[in-house]
Amino acid sequence: MLTKCLRELEKDKIISRKQYNTIPPTVEYSLTNKGKSLIPALESVYEWAEKQMKK
Repeated sequence: MLTKCLRELEKDKIISRKQYNTIPPTVEYSLTNKGKSLIPALESVYEWAEKQMKK
């Protein structure tokens, strides 16, 4: 399930994937500029959720 989600995020250009040819194989994910542009919206959702839990 995690792999499927990561592949979808990569397809949507939210994250980028870099694979290293090591043993065992190493993969590194990072946010793209498009992904970074989501941070303010996600912070707003987080703040809203925190307020809801305090009620």
